[in-house]
Amino acid sequence: MSETHGPLRRGVRDALPGVIGLLAATALLWVVEAADAVLPGEFDEAGIVPRDGDGLMGILLAPFLHADFGHLAANTVPLVVLGVLAALAGTARFVLATLLIMAVSGLGVWLTAPANTVTVGASGVVFGYLGYVVARAVFDRNLLYAGIAIAVVLVYGGLVWGVLPGAAGVSWQGHLFGLIGGVLAAWLLRGARAKVTV
Repeated sequence: MSETHGPLRRGVRDALPGVIGLLAATALLWVVEAADAVLPGEFDEAGIVPRDGDGLMGILLAPFLHADFGHLAANTVPLVVLGVLAALAGTARFVLATLLIMAVSGLGVWLTAPANTVTVGASGVVFGYLGYVVARAVFDRNLLYAGIAIAVVLVYGGLVWGVLPGAAGVSWQGHLFGLIGGVLAAWLLRGARAKVTV
């Protein structure tokens, strides 16, 4: 019996630091938004400003900033659900995928978003995790990942429409490049056995 559950236990153990990090980062998003609501100044100005050298720092900061609590609430559940599923490949792989998703999404926004805008929010990372989880099933050819990918498509497949221009004030560029970043991460990290020892 222990031999049957050995690989599953190892997988959960390998994912645990990544899941804890994800939950801590999600809590930090709420702390930052609360601070933004009560402190003078506008945190959101530190988001991505397209084609402006100073706006490049926003690539790192934008996922931690949100327009308001409603914006943050809309991102929180899919961020946690898809992030936990992405972490199942192991913490080191999850961290690398997250950094790549942030970079591709942020740089894509910086290059293509309309001038005189500031983009904030974790939705690029959400779309990145969506792309990563689904593409990982294709590139790794793993039955567990395939089952997860099918469930994700059934639950979150409608998000894909968010990569098309639509509602004013919504960064479809962040969504599109986040999705591309997730697929790219799955391809670059395919078959990787990146693990963290705890």
